Amino acid sequence: MARHSPARRRAVRLRVAGALLLVCAAASACAASDEQTRPARTKPSRTSSASASASAAASKAAAARLLPGMPPPLDPHDLYAADRPGKLSPAVKGLPPRVYVPNTLSNTVSVIDPKTYKVIRTLRVGSQPQHVVPSWDLKTLWVNNDLGNSLTPIDPATGKTGRPVDVHDPYNLYFTPDGKYAVVMASADRALVFRDAHTMRVVKSVPVSCYGVNHADFSPDGRYFIVSCEFSGELLKVDTARMKVIGQQRLPLVGAMPQDVKISPDGRTWYIADMMADGVWVLNGDAFTRPRLLPTGQGAHGLYVSRDSRSMYITNRGEGTISVLSLATGKLVGRWRLPGGGSPDMGGVSADGKVLWLSGRYNSEVYAIATRDGRLLARIPVGGGPHGLAVFPQPGRYSLGHTGVFR
Repeated sequence: MARHSPARRRAVRLRVAGALLLVCAAASACAASDEQTRPARTKPSRTSSASASASAAASKAAAARLLPGMPPPLDPHDLYAADRPGKLSPAVKGLPPRVYVPNTLSNTVSVIDPKTYKVIRTLRVGSQPQHVVPSWDLKTLWVNNDLGNSLTPIDPATGKTGRPVDVHDPYNLYFTPDGKYAVVMASADRALVFRDAHTMRVVKSVPVSCYGVNHADFSPDGRYFIVSCEFSGELLKVDTARMKVIGQQRLPLVGAMPQDVKISPDGRTWYIADMMADGVWVLNGDAFTRPRLLPTGQGAHGLYVSRDSRSMYITNRGEGTISVLSLATGKLVGRWRLPGGGSPDMGGVSADGKVLWLSGRYNSEVYAIATRDGRLLARIPVGGGPHGLAVFPQPGRYSLGHTGVFR
């Protein structure tokens, strides 16, 4: 083998090293080009895989917990996500906006045009109508004729009444989240009566030991609902599927008189208005432990959530005011006083979220209140003893009953 000088050997090594660098660069370029044209085969990291798996498992577990047949929440963090301004279901699009006011002392329903603030029709119904309740499928409005032992249907498309249905002691009316059953709050009969949601045939009557069942709301998964008993100052927790009372407690105040019930958007907190405690009880529904009282005003009665899920309007019937609660902080952020006084009771929020409609229980009138600043827009004369008025249509996929609890 020929031998070369040190200088020659160094030159050869430099050329070889340069060639190797060129080969490596070409290989890298080819590899990069190849990677751009072929689907990436990089495996996801253990962290991202675990996170995706956990999220999928959580979603599956949440779906498994839902009451079978109920529509899943649009947003697990906001039960009222379907109630945004103008977000009307196809079932109610095109229906004329109206405010339906049951007058318990006049045995009538006043129908108000919200654009003109005028009563455009007065419907004769049964004895002592208490609430006007939208059906689960949003097709019918049911007038609860408490002493008349009947439900009068109203067609929201025509505004006309249909043939009354025999239902005993229908003080208030709710629907299970799966749409299968109507739940009649039979206050005088001391029972929760589960009926077929369409035919109103009795499926099961559940006797209760408390007095005056009247208002309710359902858990996020629909598995249970909480009921207020106004005459004995108690709360019930009811298993929806089993149609069985699974919890009962007396409120920690002598003479308590609980009224409307409403759950927070995140599903963690329940609010129960109490007209004798002059405030709302704040309850953990899952644990069903002792609630605490949040004072709001005299005669706290109705509870209504704003269209953006940020506020809750609390009617203080005994002093003619409406308290505004921040649902994010759980603190009161305002109080609106009706000029000249009044008795704000039950009602609902307009489809666009701009007006809060309330009955004036002891003043034979209805109030239209601007939700932006609490300004009174109109005071409308109606029949005697106006009570559970319904604003219809409202946004939402289905109705849980009362004067319009939509999800």
